[in-house]
Amino acid sequence: VRLVESGGGLAQPGGSLRLSCVASESIFRFYTMAWYRQVSGKERELVAAITSGSSINYTDSVKGRFTISRDNATNTVYLQMNSLKPEDTAVYWCNSKHPAGLANYWGQGTQVTVSS
Repeated sequence: VRLVESGGGLAQPGGSLRLSCVASESIFRFYTMAWYRQVSGKERELVAAITSGSSINYTDSVKGRFTISRDNATNTVYLQMNSLKPEDTAVYWCNSKHPAGLANYWGQGTQVTVSS
């Protein structure tokens, strides 16, 4: 069981990046998929989550700027990040959680840096 992330990097303030996370098994279409982020010295925080039924929630700081989506045909979840701010700089982690909480998987993390 693997989650493989891609799409991190350096962006300027106001710019955009899109993160992708591919799950190794199709069963993930039944799981809630989410993106978390963590700044060194701080706790990991939930950025956005999408259930198997496509219910979505965002942390307040990214509402209107970030969009989470999923493509069950390719076992992929995306995080489109627009209007990036320096405070969005963090390591972003893909997460997949069984709906009954029986399993919880993490990707390897990808660095996002927003700087001019």
